[in-house]
Amino acid sequence: MILSIPPPEREDPAADAPETAVLAGGCFWCVEAVYLALAGVTRVVSGYSGGAAETANYRAVCGGGTGHAEAVEVRYDSTVLSFGRLLQVFFAVAHDPTQHHRQGNDVGTQYRSALFTLNDAQAAVARDYVAQLQQAGVFGAPIVTEITPLTRFYPAEAYHQDYARRHPEQPYIDAIAQPKVEKLRACFPQWLRQI
Repeated sequence: MILSIPPPEREDPAADAPETAVLAGGCFWCVEAVYLALAGVTRVVSGYSGGAAETANYRAVCGGGTGHAEAVEVRYDSTVLSFGRLLQVFFAVAHDPTQHHRQGNDVGTQYRSALFTLNDAQAAVARDYVAQLQQAGVFGAPIVTEITPLTRFYPAEAYHQDYARRHPEQPYIDAIAQPKVEKLRACFPQWLRQI
């Protein structure tokens, strides 16, 4: 089922000043695949955010006790798309923001829904948008997305980068990531990168 997710009612050019967003919505392979398909995205890096440097590695993060979430750092051209549009895709396509510390069968705090904001404007736009979606009752369940100032983003190991594109035959990618990209194509065809 495809939900109709409205765009943010309020945007702020200051939210676009860093031209970077850090988002966590379950497995970073899947979130990365969605954002790589958007026009205006210049780079997507899978990684970890929310914990300490010494535990920013896949083995430790998979244990669920590091404080890290699997996250993606999205760099973008703000003349092509906005932070608000990135948020709309995040809530409409990239993950289910009503699942607490999980996404489907991926369970643990490392799979939580989180926005790691780079400035006060991003935090305000994100809070306002969550309130807008809650008030509209878009999801029929409470949004559990954490909105937290970014302390640091740690890139994941090289083999995680661009994983879905490099491993389309992998069963997890076929079952989880590919349907998200198809949903992006169905919901926002006008925003897709031209190949």
